[in-house]
Amino acid sequence: MAIKVTKTEKKVQYDKKLCRLLDEYSQILIVEADNVGSKQLQDIRKGLRGDSVVLMGKNTMMKRSIRLHAEATGNDSFSKLVPLLVGNVGLIFTKGDLKEVKEEIAKYKVGAPARVGLIAPIDVTVPPGNTGLDPSQTSFFQVLNIPTKINKGTVEITTSVELIKKGEKVGSSEAALLSKLGIRPFSYGLIVTSVYDDGSVFSPEVLDLTEDDVALKFASGVTNLTSLSLAVSYPSLAAAPAMFAASYRNVLSVAVATQYSFPQAEDVKEYLKAAPAAPSGGGVAAGGAKEEKKPEPEDESEDDDVGMGGLFD
Repeated sequence: MAIKVTKTEKKVQYDKKLCRLLDEYSQILIVEADNVGSKQLQDIRKGLRGDSVVLMGKNTMMKRSIRLHAEATGNDSFSKLVPLLVGNVGLIFTKGDLKEVKEEIAKYKVGAPARVGLIAPIDVTVPPGNTGLDPSQTSFFQVLNIPTKINKGTVEITTSVELIKKGEKVGSSEAALLSKLGIRPFSYGLIVTSVYDDGSVFSPEVLDLTEDDVALKFASGVTNLTSLSLAVSYPSLAAAPAMFAASYRNVLSVAVATQYSFPQAEDVKEYLKAAPAAPSGGGVAAGGAKEEKKPEPEDESEDDDVGMGGLFD
């Protein structure tokens, strides 16, 4: 005969299991489990078996166990998990790569019908096309302001219609229509809401960053720091090369314009002395200006004689 375990004993066992997992694993994913069925959760446990453990439970029990364990071990970093336990959530303890575990969890999303009273997680749009319903259902579409026409003895939706907006409650008419059309608009699964990694808590979006993204953000930060340092004339490691270059140019300008000199300026001065003088402008050479050729005046005497001779001819 099996021995019946009391509620108190179950709580003690749960507390021991949670404390053992906290000591054994340094990486934890906090997941939201709204509308996730027991069969779906069982499949997720099987898929993660090996290097991950899924632990669900009441928030009050988890918070109490975590607080007591943090006090007993002196590890205050565990206390960072307490504010994250809000709503229908669970914990996934893992020793694997956090990004790979997150991707594995996402594989177990399943389609679900729009049930009355549910809050729509996404916008739901009914596409145009033949519904396969008989013409007697036309009035049903008219109630929902969906334009239709009769085509070959069946109801056809002429244009796409946004039936439900994200955040709205699913009504009975909308649920009935989607059921008639065989549309399962929603998909549910465990959703990672926060990540705990050896005392640090961050958003799951961080796991999607690539090395190129990190390098780009780092370069952008260095650029901003350099610009700020140069603008306020505050020395920093990022702005040091630009500051040294600007200072060198200023000192070199003074050395070129005056008798003052220093070793690094000697080569520049020698180069400027040896360089040919630049033209003063307008195509005039340094040796002297080219004299413009003045046009010679035409000898008009012959023309005049010819002209006068023509008068006497």
